Amino acid sequence: MQLNAQKREVFGKKTKSLRENRLIPAVIFGKGMESVPVSINYVDFVRVNNKAGETNVIDLMVDGTEYKVLTKGIAVHPVTSTILHVDFHKVNLKEKISATIPVEIVGEEKNPLVKNGQGLVLVLLNEIDVEALPTDLPNNFTVDVSGLVEIDQGITVKELNYDRSKVEIKDYEDEDLVVKIGYAVQEEIVEETEEDALSKIEATEETAKDETDEGSSTDEKND
Repeated sequence: MQLNAQKREVFGKKTKSLRENRLIPAVIFGKGMESVPVSINYVDFVRVNNKAGETNVIDLMVDGTEYKVLTKGIAVHPVTSTILHVDFHKVNLKEKISATIPVEIVGEEKNPLVKNGQGLVLVLLNEIDVEALPTDLPNNFTVDVSGLVEIDQGITVKELNYDRSKVEIKDYEDEDLVVKIGYAVQEEIVEETEEDALSKIEATEETAKDETDEGSSTDEKND
């Protein structure tokens, strides 16, 4: 996938002028290089990023120079969700890197326990850290839960489908659960009315009064 960019000479608040022209300020960084500030076309970036995500290498062309990069960070506006800035990581295609791969759950609508309302799919790992060459990074770990037919039955890290000769999962044990089926229990919440609360207070006060009166009578008899 290829994306064109231009070196940029404006920084800070001045980048507002770029955004007004549908350009996104960005930066290229990497091992053994100085950061390169660039700008990219908004529409072109969205199109490429929708295909590449954070795990596919992009050929970023900057004034005739090609950079092999991964998208490492996207800053978005908190209200409008428009893209404000992008970080590109220049990678060495012959050197392994660490990356976080999302877990994608499929088959939930076919699971018999979910269909009859008895079960609920519990995702215990939403993403998994791996190490691999940039071109070997998986887009995601697809987990099919349609075959889980018992409560507490799950799928472990060891059962994930990926190329073990190229991808190494980090920081997880083989038996760690990625997903499992739990009970679809809906607890009934009983709201206490103001009348109920007052009744309890009055009953407590009455009990305390009776105990006090009883204690006084006993003391009088003893006297």
